[in-house]
Amino acid sequence: MNIILSISAKRLALGLATLLTISLIVFFSVELLPGDLAEAVLGQGATPEAVAALRHELGLDRPAAARYVAWVVDLLHGDLGRSLATGRSVVELVADRLGNTVVLALAAAAIAMPIGIGLGILSTVYRGRVFDRVASTASLAGISFPEFFTAYMLVAIFAVKLGWLPAVALVGSGENWMQRIALLTLPALTLALAVIAYVLRMTRAALVGVMAAPYIEMAYLKGVPPVSIVIRHALPNALSPIINVVILNLAYLVVGVVVVEVVFVYPGLGQLLVDSVSKRDIPVVQACCIIFAATYVLLNLLADILSILSNPRLKRPRQQV
Repeated sequence: MNIILSISAKRLALGLATLLTISLIVFFSVELLPGDLAEAVLGQGATPEAVAALRHELGLDRPAAARYVAWVVDLLHGDLGRSLATGRSVVELVADRLGNTVVLALAAAAIAMPIGIGLGILSTVYRGRVFDRVASTASLAGISFPEFFTAYMLVAIFAVKLGWLPAVALVGSGENWMQRIALLTLPALTLALAVIAYVLRMTRAALVGVMAAPYIEMAYLKGVPPVSIVIRHALPNALSPIINVVILNLAYLVVGVVVVEVVFVYPGLGQLLVDSVSKRDIPVVQACCIIFAATYVLLNLLADILSILSNPRLKRPRQQV
């Protein structure tokens, strides 16, 4: 247990250092954007006095290093500032959109994870047969297609051609649960198709690696059915990489929703980020970037810890590289 705590503490420290580095990159990348924020907010007709007054009000006349330190201190106290475009608290803006993004990611995960793992297991059971070849080819195609292409294809088929589902996902507060499911189906399916393909291939690869072990051959010689060999004997020993893949794909579902939300006009955090960049709403852009980065780092940390817990060999000190 001490070894697990030690490894977890090291991973946590590495995650915090990564977040600090990302905060530096985000802040100074925004600083490098062309143009003056005060002039952008006030417009081209603003007087120099008005621009100077707004720069002072926003703290833009202070050195960048001092503003970065102040931003990080406010961030640690949960203060993300106020939106320059709307004047609302960034925390409120982000909270409204983050819930929608989490719902979309969970819907996609609920579709993708059982199907991806199930198809990976079946591909292993029928390795080398028609089912395995079809699944491998389809998964490779699924990974190869970019998300925006998949999204537009689904819209063309299910919204334009068949008229079964709406082409946009403008989720509000007035829909009942059936209408919400209809609005979420196409964006969730777009995300799920890419994740299914990736989880299928990684699950199959993890299981095939275990299937080469001598105890699996012994099980075959004893006449154990192939399905039972894969599920009862191989799957428990392949859980570590499968858990890693599942959690990393959960991180992808939360962080990688930007394109899908823009295509379907879904009111999530990715859409908020894109809108804020176009409006030069820097506090919102910085907040969205930090939330995406923190989500990815935390889920990677969780994947590491669960992989260690599910694989006793990783608890050995000589394998802590």
